[in-house]
Amino acid sequence: MNLANHGATSRDIFDWDYVLWDVRLKLLAAGFFIYLGVFLLAHWLSSWISTSYRTLSGKEKAFWNISITRGLFAVQSCGAGLWALLIDPVFQADQLYAPQKWSWFHCLIAAGFFLHENVVIHVSNIVFRMFDVPSVVHHLFAFVGLVGVITNIKSGHYLPLMGLLLEMSAPSTCISNVLLKIGYANTLFWKANQWGNIHMFHCRMVLIYHMWWVYISNWNEMVENLGLPCFIVFFMGLSTLTLIFNPYWTYRSTQRLFGLVDRNFPNTAVENGSSGKLNSETFQKKRI
Repeated sequence: MNLANHGATSRDIFDWDYVLWDVRLKLLAAGFFIYLGVFLLAHWLSSWISTSYRTLSGKEKAFWNISITRGLFAVQSCGAGLWALLIDPVFQADQLYAPQKWSWFHCLIAAGFFLHENVVIHVSNIVFRMFDVPSVVHHLFAFVGLVGVITNIKSGHYLPLMGLLLEMSAPSTCISNVLLKIGYANTLFWKANQWGNIHMFHCRMVLIYHMWWVYISNWNEMVENLGLPCFIVFFMGLSTLTLIFNPYWTYRSTQRLFGLVDRNFPNTAVENGSSGKLNSETFQKKRI
């Protein structure tokens, strides 16, 4: 793969010729395999380190690894989103048409991640005979929206980067899920993390309103810039996230704080003060 200006020895990892489909497809594939590797590595390390992980069902192990993968992806996403929101002078000046080489890189890697997410979610749904509607719809919109952006070389990247910043809740969700599964849901740290998780969902709502402001303030330009199909996908995805998914996830996170309900396994609960340790590990009680 050729670099845009300085050849393969360039030190700038973002300096690719993004006009070339070869570059875009390879970076998308790189995002897919990087996070597939994270998913598999999470399984291997967890099997090696955690006794509790080895006692989980296959379905619970899959969600454990998905949660860790999302948490690590969120670190990349939040870094890119915060840089665009607060620092980058190009995006500060132009929230509609501006793309940057570094934003191309992050959008392509993110598209690979969401391709991975869709594959893992659908395989899990088939294997475990379930259908997680919010996750399926959310990740489908995210992937299709990013594909629409990366196929249009004239498209601006500010709103897609704000979409990546919406992953801000994933790290605390990951910590919450893991601690819940290993039996530390009654600790002060878990509760503080869960409060932080709820706060992140409220921050997401503020960011969503900001995205709507940019979107509505430049309605006609957005149609021209994104193209009508991508504009419709973005509108539907943002509307669904605003009216249904984010309020629902905020409610479930609050419910987990006060009821210790596992969002992915609603029939599993840990009663306050009811967990006991065996060999430094804790069993979770099942709600009858």
